[in-house]
Amino acid sequence: MERPVSGDQPEAIETYVWVDEHDWLRDIHKSPENCSPQFRVPDLLGACVSIVFSYDDPPGILFRFLSSKLILRNPHTKRRQERMWREHYELLQGLQRSPANKYPHPSFSLDQLTTACVAIVKANEADPSRIFVQARLNTAHRNGGASGATRRLGA
Repeated sequence: MERPVSGDQPEAIETYVWVDEHDWLRDIHKSPENCSPQFRVPDLLGACVSIVFSYDDPPGILFRFLSSKLILRNPHTKRRQERMWREHYELLQGLQRSPANKYPHPSFSLDQLTTACVAIVKANEADPSRIFVQARLNTAHRNGGASGATRRLGA
Protein backbone atom coordinates (compact mmCIF):
# COMPACT_ATOMS: atom_id res chain seq x y z
CA MET A 1 0.00 0.00 0.00
CA GLU A 2 1.43 3.37 -1.00
CA ARG A 3 1.52 6.30 1.34
CA PRO A 4 -0.20 9.46 0.11
CA VAL A 5 2.11 11.96 -1.51
CA SER A 6 1.44 15.63 -0.92
CA GLY A 7 1.11 18.23 -3.71
CA ASP A 8 3.88 20.24 -5.29
CA GLN A 9 6.38 20.74 -2.49
CA PRO A 10 8.62 17.98 -1.19
CA GLU A 11 8.04 16.91 2.40
CA ALA A 12 11.75 16.67 3.15
CA ILE A 13 14.27 19.48 2.65
CA GLU A 14 18.03 19.09 2.23
CA THR A 15 20.14 20.68 4.94
CA TYR A 16 23.52 20.24 6.55
CA VAL A 17 24.47 19.38 10.12
CA TRP A 18 27.93 19.91 11.57
CA VAL A 19 29.85 16.66 11.88
CA ASP A 20 29.86 16.29 15.72
CA GLU A 21 26.11 16.72 15.97
CA HIS A 22 25.52 14.52 12.93
CA ASP A 23 27.64 11.76 14.48
CA TRP A 24 25.62 12.06 17.70
CA LEU A 25 22.37 11.69 15.73
CA ARG A 26 23.83 8.64 13.96
CA ASP A 27 24.72 7.12 17.35
CA ILE A 28 21.13 7.63 18.53
CA HIS A 29 19.88 6.14 15.26
CA LYS A 30 21.96 3.00 15.93
CA SER A 31 20.88 2.83 19.60
CA PRO A 32 19.02 -0.31 20.71
CA GLU A 33 16.38 2.05 22.12
CA ASN A 34 15.53 3.14 18.58
CA CYS A 35 13.15 0.34 17.76
CA SER A 36 9.60 -0.39 16.81
CA PRO A 37 9.63 1.71 14.67
CA GLN A 38 13.22 2.59 14.01
CA PHE A 39 13.42 6.32 13.36
CA ARG A 40 15.76 7.65 10.72
CA VAL A 41 17.99 10.69 11.08
CA PRO A 42 15.41 13.15 9.61
CA ASP A 43 12.96 12.02 12.32
CA LEU A 44 15.59 12.41 15.04
CA LEU A 45 16.67 15.79 13.67
CA GLY A 46 13.03 16.91 13.60
CA ALA A 47 12.60 15.72 17.18
CA CYS A 48 15.54 17.90 18.24
CA VAL A 49 14.01 20.93 16.52
CA SER A 50 10.64 20.24 18.15
CA ILE A 51 12.19 19.82 21.59
CA VAL A 52 14.04 23.14 21.32
CA PHE A 53 10.83 24.83 20.16
CA SER A 54 9.03 23.36 23.19
CA TYR A 55 11.36 25.27 25.56
CA ASP A 56 10.47 28.72 26.84
CA ASP A 57 11.92 31.34 24.46
CA PRO A 58 13.30 29.12 21.68
CA PRO A 59 14.67 32.10 19.67
CA GLY A 60 16.53 33.40 22.72
CA ILE A 61 17.99 29.98 23.50
CA LEU A 62 19.07 29.37 19.91
CA PHE A 63 20.60 32.79 19.29
CA ARG A 64 22.40 32.75 22.67
CA PHE A 65 23.90 29.37 21.76
CA LEU A 66 24.84 30.51 18.27
CA SER A 67 26.40 33.77 19.51
CA SER A 68 28.27 32.29 22.47
CA LYS A 69 29.14 28.67 21.59
CA LEU A 70 28.83 27.86 17.90
CA ILE A 71 30.49 31.12 16.89
CA LEU A 72 33.67 29.97 18.67
CA ARG A 73 33.94 26.77 16.61
CA ASN A 74 36.01 26.54 13.46
CA PRO A 75 33.77 27.94 10.70
CA HIS A 76 35.24 25.37 8.29
CA THR A 77 34.01 22.43 10.35
CA LYS A 78 32.84 19.58 8.12
CA ARG A 79 29.14 19.23 7.58
CA ARG A 80 27.07 16.23 6.62
CA GLN A 81 24.14 16.48 4.27
CA GLU A 82 20.87 15.39 5.80
CA ARG A 83 17.17 15.77 5.25
CA MET A 84 14.67 17.43 7.53
CA TRP A 85 10.90 17.51 7.44
CA ARG A 86 9.35 20.62 5.91
CA GLU A 87 7.54 21.55 9.14
CA HIS A 88 10.86 21.81 11.00
CA TYR A 89 12.54 23.62 8.14
CA GLU A 90 9.79 26.24 8.25
CA LEU A 91 10.32 26.80 11.99
CA LEU A 92 14.05 27.35 11.44
CA GLN A 93 13.48 29.44 8.31
CA GLY A 94 11.28 31.74 10.39
CA LEU A 95 14.21 32.31 12.76
CA GLN A 96 16.63 32.72 9.88
CA ARG A 97 14.44 35.52 8.49
CA SER A 98 13.79 37.13 11.88
CA PRO A 99 15.18 40.50 13.03
CA ALA A 100 17.39 38.63 15.51
CA ASN A 101 19.34 37.27 12.51
CA LYS A 102 19.74 40.62 10.73
CA TYR A 103 21.97 43.64 11.11
CA PRO A 104 23.34 44.61 13.61
CA HIS A 105 23.40 40.95 14.72
CA PRO A 106 25.47 38.24 13.02
CA SER A 107 23.66 36.34 10.29
CA PHE A 108 23.47 32.60 10.94
CA SER A 109 22.71 30.10 8.18
CA LEU A 110 20.23 27.24 8.15
CA ASP A 111 22.92 24.65 8.84
CA GLN A 112 24.03 26.62 11.90
CA LEU A 113 20.45 26.87 13.20
CA THR A 114 19.90 23.16 12.57
CA THR A 115 23.17 22.23 14.25
CA ALA A 116 22.32 24.46 17.21
CA CYS A 117 19.05 22.59 17.81
CA VAL A 118 20.87 19.27 17.91
CA ALA A 119 23.68 20.63 20.13
CA ILE A 120 21.20 22.15 22.59
CA VAL A 121 19.26 18.89 22.90
CA LYS A 122 22.52 16.95 23.20
CA ALA A 123 23.58 19.21 26.09
CA ASN A 124 20.20 19.36 27.86
CA GLU A 125 18.63 15.93 27.38
CA ALA A 126 20.71 13.24 29.06
CA ASP A 127 18.14 10.57 28.18
CA PRO A 128 17.65 9.97 24.44
CA SER A 129 14.22 8.46 25.11
CA ARG A 130 12.74 11.98 24.98
CA ILE A 131 13.97 12.23 21.39
CA PHE A 132 12.20 8.98 20.49
CA VAL A 133 8.97 10.10 22.19
CA GLN A 134 9.09 13.38 20.28
CA ALA A 135 9.83 11.56 17.00
CA ARG A 136 6.71 9.43 17.61
CA LEU A 137 4.61 12.53 18.27
CA ASN A 138 5.97 14.29 15.18
CA THR A 139 5.27 11.26 12.99
CA ALA A 140 1.72 10.94 14.33
CA HIS A 141 1.13 14.66 13.76
CA ARG A 142 2.52 14.50 10.21
CA ASN A 143 0.16 11.59 9.48
CA GLY A 144 -2.99 13.23 10.81
CA GLY A 145 -2.90 12.49 14.52
CA ALA A 146 -1.57 14.13 17.70
CA SER A 147 -2.53 17.72 16.92
CA GLY A 148 0.21 20.17 17.86
CA ALA A 149 2.69 17.41 18.65
CA THR A 150 5.54 19.08 16.81
CA ARG A 151 5.54 21.95 19.23
CA ARG A 152 5.13 20.19 22.54
CA LEU A 153 6.12 16.96 24.13
CA GLY A 154 3.41 14.91 25.77
CA ALA A 155 0.35 15.71 23.64
